[in-house]
Amino acid sequence: MKNLYSVRLYILLMILFTCPRLWAQDFGLILDQTAAGYSGSQGDGKFDYEGTLIPRYSTFLGDNGEFYISAGIKVESLDGTTTVIPELLRTELSWHFGIGDLKAGRMYYSAPLPFIAEGLFDGARFSFDTAMGSFSIGAWYTGLLYKKRVNITMTENELSSNSSKLDYGDFANTYLAPRRFISALGWEYPNLLDIVRVRLALLGQFDLSDEKLNSQYLATRLTMPVKAFIIDLGVCLETIQEPEDSGIAFAGELGFSWMLPVFAQSQLSLLGRFSSGAFQPVTSMPQGEVLKARLSGLSMISLDYTARFNRYISAGLSASLFMDSEASFSGNELFGKLYWSPTSDLWLNLGGGLFFPFKENTGNLWRLELNAVFSIY
Repeated sequence: MKNLYSVRLYILLMILFTCPRLWAQDFGLILDQTAAGYSGSQGDGKFDYEGTLIPRYSTFLGDNGEFYISAGIKVESLDGTTTVIPELLRTELSWHFGIGDLKAGRMYYSAPLPFIAEGLFDGARFSFDTAMGSFSIGAWYTGLLYKKRVNITMTENELSSNSSKLDYGDFANTYLAPRRFISALGWEYPNLLDIVRVRLALLGQFDLSDEKLNSQYLATRLTMPVKAFIIDLGVCLETIQEPEDSGIAFAGELGFSWMLPVFAQSQLSLLGRFSSGAFQPVTSMPQGEVLKARLSGLSMISLDYTARFNRYISAGLSASLFMDSEASFSGNELFGKLYWSPTSDLWLNLGGGLFFPFKENTGNLWRLELNAVFSIY
């Protein structure tokens, strides 16, 4: 009888100790809402609203694996038209090895210079660590993503399609992003010569549509902290092939950040970004909070100040000067932001600003937006 009790006690203890592993799962829900008022193309005022509900789930797979899935239902109200947009968001399987990891699914990727390519992509990426740094190789496809999630506007047709509204009667042509295959080789060394972090990547994108605009990018980024300063330098060389033409383009940025020795946790940053007229990034990153211009043929200088007053409130103010491909000044922009997080699961962001064009007979542009994010873990 005593042995029987011992066996039962052993089984009970085994169940108790294994339950945390069996039920090592994480659920969450995020509600992200943004309301914005801004000036239209005719100088009139417009109002937009976006509300996205994002459920997520993750669990461990054995000792080295992990599964993560998230989705989104967006309610978008633009120009008086309300549209419901479903999305599969970050969804990936990952395996960790002694020398690296492998990820597959819908994952986040960013080039050394994010304005080249950044966002969610469908594919796989393998990275491995060595004494000479971390190496990686990845391959992705874009044709199953929601078009405004990835923002590919390399051609005029893609730009027009990206700005059009979703039509469920023509779902494939108004929802899906352009069909492009992207591959990347990367190398990162966190502490070269004990002072510089180096990121280097060779990217290629291949157009699977009839337009056949292919391009390759050699990009590098150097980050060097010096006491209270951080210096960033990034350059990119692009080669472009089209059916009737080919060429070379350049882009780059130089930034300085300074942690100010004042009562608030403050940072002053200066960023200069330039691109030649022929430069075509894979994904379009809007330049300016009000102007939201494409980087191609655009250069800008931006001065930013951010301050964290306490654990709940922080603020930022930026001033930007824009120039076009002919090196003439296009205008300047002022934009301010206020952040308030009264609890760890609630964030409120208020932003507003003006763009002042230098061209005659052109009105000022303005934007005011309120963003609220509520998270349930």
